[in-house]
Parts: sequence; C-alpha cells; structure tokens
Amino acid sequence: MKKKHVIYAVVFLVLLALMYFQFRTWKDFDWARFWETRPQHWLHIAHAIVLIYLAYVVRAIRWKIFLKPVRPDATALSIVAPTIIGFTGLALLGRPGELIRPYLIARRHDLTFSSQMAVWAVERIFDLGAFTGLLVTIIFFAKGPRELPFYHAFQRGGVLLALLVAGLVVGTMAVYAKGEGIADWVERRLSHLAANLGHKIALRVREFHSGLDTIHGVGSLIALIVLSLVMWFMIVMAYQEVAHSYGVEALDIQRSQVLVLMGASMIGSMVQLPGVGGGSQLATIATLEKIFDVPRELAASCGIMLWLVTFVAVVPVGLFLAHRERLSLRKLSEETAKEEETVPAPQAS
Repeated sequence: MKKKHVIYAVVFLVLLALMYFQFRTWKDFDWARFWETRPQHWLHIAHAIVLIYLAYVVRAIRWKIFLKPVRPDATALSIVAPTIIGFTGLALLGRPGELIRPYLIARRHDLTFSSQMAVWAVERIFDLGAFTGLLVTIIFFAKGPRELPFYHAFQRGGVLLALLVAGLVVGTMAVYAKGEGIADWVERRLSHLAANLGHKIALRVREFHSGLDTIHGVGSLIALIVLSLVMWFMIVMAYQEVAHSYGVEALDIQRSQVLVLMGASMIGSMVQLPGVGGGSQLATIATLEKIFDVPRELAASCGIMLWLVTFVAVVPVGLFLAHRERLSLRKLSEETAKEEETVPAPQAS
C-alpha cells in the first residue's frame, strides 16, 4: 500500500506541475466564459455515450472469442458485466483497478487468473494494432490530417508507432513459436539478479505464450482484427460526437482528424490520478488549442467533456452492476494484486 501511495504522490506532483505550466501560459484565460461554455446539442453527447457502451459490448464479444478453446459455451453477455465493472474500477481506482476485468472473468468462468491475464495481454496488442492501423491509414491516405499543423511530425510519429507494432508482432510470433524456450533462456540469463527477476520475466513470457493459444485459427484471427477495428472506429465517432455537440465551427473536427486528438488523450492518460484524471484532460486541451486552434476556454470545456464521456460515463452502470453482484471495487483491486504476486506459471501447451 505504501508503494501505491508513493506512486499517487508522484503522479499528483507531476500533474500539479503540468497544470501550473499550462495555466501559466493562459494569463488571459476567461474563467467566466469557461463556466458558461457547454454543449449546445446534448443529443450528440447521448450518441457518444451509447457508442462508448457499444464499444464495451464489442470488447466482450472479442473476449468471448478468446475463451472459445477453453469455454466454448461462454456467451458474450456473461462477459459484458465484468467488462463494465472492470472499466469502472479503472476509472475510479486508476491502474490498480485495471486487472479487475480479467479477474472477474476468470472467476465467473472458473478459469485461472493467469490464463485471463494472458488474454488481457494479447488483447492489448490487438488494441494497439487496431489504433495504429487506423491512425497510420488516415495520416498517410486521408486529406484531413494534411490540413493540420505539424503534419510531418504526425507522419514521423505514425511511422515510429507502426514500427513499434511491427516489433511487437515479431516478438509475439517468436513467443508463439518458441515461448517455453525463450522463457527458459530468460530465466537462466537473469537468474543471478536480485528478487528473482529472471523467474518473474519468464513467468510473464509463459503467461503470454499461453494467451496466444486462445487464437485458434485464421478465422478467429480475422474476427479479432475486425472487431478491434470496429471498436476503435466507434470510439472515433464518439469523440467526434462530443466535439460536434458544441455546435461551433472551431470544433467541427473531421473524422479523419479525430485520431490525432485520441492519440493525445491516450498518451495523457498514462499520467493521471484515480477518479480525477488530469493527464488525459490536459493533453486533450493542449491538442485542441495548439493543433486545432480552438479558443482556450472552449478547448478546456471540450477536453473535460471528452474525458467524462469516454472514461467516466461507464461509472454509474458499473457501480450498479457491482452493487447488484455485491462486489467491492477496492477489495477486488486488492485481490487482483495478491493474485498477480502469487500466480503460478501456466503450463505451455
């Protein structure tokens, strides 16, 4: 717990510094105008929230495909509630709540936590790959991003991200083909380091190798790729709906440009406090102001609204589902932390 508190303190200080430097440049920030700025078309906000919830359903369908080799009778409906509760835990608790979802799915379907941790790791690769695929496609082939400042910087960033994904794919293929051998090699090479580092890394390699066994054939692979692209396209549309809800020309952002805004939000979300956010909003606000030339007060309002819709809107339903199932998010977070520390290495098939 002490380590967690130290991390929160560091994040809090970083956010304070970011906020200080951000608002220091806003000497003429009109706070009265900011409080008066709000969406004019709330139906767009409602559409955005529906799209976000549909994206959670698509996530559940995708996880069902991962479960097919071990639980062919599992339904997507049985995974929807753990998915929504898990993302509620992430919104309220931050990174410590991130593993609630695989923990609940494992418990509901009588599977080991390590097996669903492996699925979670594979899922992250599909998420990154789908987002990168959409981003690189629009940067190089769509007209919208060419109209934005720093377009060539976006191109270079897209290439670097594509190279990162390519490296992950190559590494994934290596683990799939020689996972147990790679784990043994890592364990031997790092066995002399403190705190059993070699064993811990080898354990993660074995978990990941086990997770790759959930991709059972070309048909499943294609389905997983398509679902990932559909899900991220829904999120793109949700971002655009929020921007258009203000009914002003400055936020009439093209769909092909939204991924730039999403990328900033995702990078910013790496530094934020549980239940409060911070990094995501600051990154989004800065991007709206500097890249899309949105007035500061309007950018601040839109950035906060985007965070509320895409990160926080899940909380009411998630808390209701958790209450109905008599679950405590904090206790679940503590249980997942204990499971993660004590989980045995899964046997490679």
